[in-house]
Amino acid sequence: MTLPLIFIVGPTAIGKSSFAINLAKKINGEIINADSMQVYKDLNILTARPSKEDIKTIPHHLYGYIKGEKRYNVANWCKDISLIIKNNNTNNVHSIIVGGTGMYIDKLINGLIDIPSIPEDVKKESEKYILENGINKFIKEVKKIDPESFKNISINDINRLRRIWEVYNYTNIKFSNWLKNKNNNYLPKQDYKLLLFTPDRNEIYSRVNRRFEEMMEKGAINEVKKLISLNLDNSLPIMRAHGVPEISSYLLKSITFDECILKGQQVTRNYVKRQLTWWRSTSLRIYGSFDKFPSNIDLNSLKLT
Repeated sequence: MTLPLIFIVGPTAIGKSSFAINLAKKINGEIINADSMQVYKDLNILTARPSKEDIKTIPHHLYGYIKGEKRYNVANWCKDISLIIKNNNTNNVHSIIVGGTGMYIDKLINGLIDIPSIPEDVKKESEKYILENGINKFIKEVKKIDPESFKNISINDINRLRRIWEVYNYTNIKFSNWLKNKNNNYLPKQDYKLLLFTPDRNEIYSRVNRRFEEMMEKGAINEVKKLISLNLDNSLPIMRAHGVPEISSYLLKSITFDECILKGQQVTRNYVKRQLTWWRSTSLRIYGSFDKFPSNIDLNSLKLT
């Protein structure tokens, strides 16, 4: 019998990784990353990647293995994780999937529309269009190209608007038409148990504030310096990771050190708010929902095996 997948999910900075390690020790499991920024090897401190000691204790997968120059996405992740899950199933090992990127987990479980990968030059074209013509003209162009997709997206969601433009300009097929294709399913017929942690938001905010200060003390500024030295395109996902734009602004002397910390804390708190909203409205089947931090949950009470 195939072991069920176990998902440990919820907003950032609540202690999901430590909980997953303790669970893995108890049930013979291996940990797989489901955080869209933890895949990048150039960001260790700012993504709060598990320590070398943690990785020695329990096998960890899909952490820090992608170069920052790559535009990694949910389709890449679904393909990569499906291979690891298959191998763990063969070896009768529990796959414990940990992270807060809800879209990744949703697409792994429910499948992903099989849209062709968009080349880098097309993505640069959409960015160039906005720079040369302005965002308002770009929004009107997207509405004209695909009104059906446009009506379901906020005009402030530039990434998704660019996606509509890029898909159409590369494939000559509307994004809304691609969505009518059959989903590409990545999982075998396998049960899963999803543990959702949504502690008090203000308590999470306090943790976020402390953690960002600790990251700065541990060398986050030097980490961003090294990242900047790679001369990567600013539109790449890694360059938009929480803390990177803020520390970059500090290094350029456009904001003070204190402003850098305050801004870094704020963008992370904003992310926590969006994560809580997403997870509280998800249609995914929840095995256990907790309004506490993972460290306050008794593993023996969960009955996962």
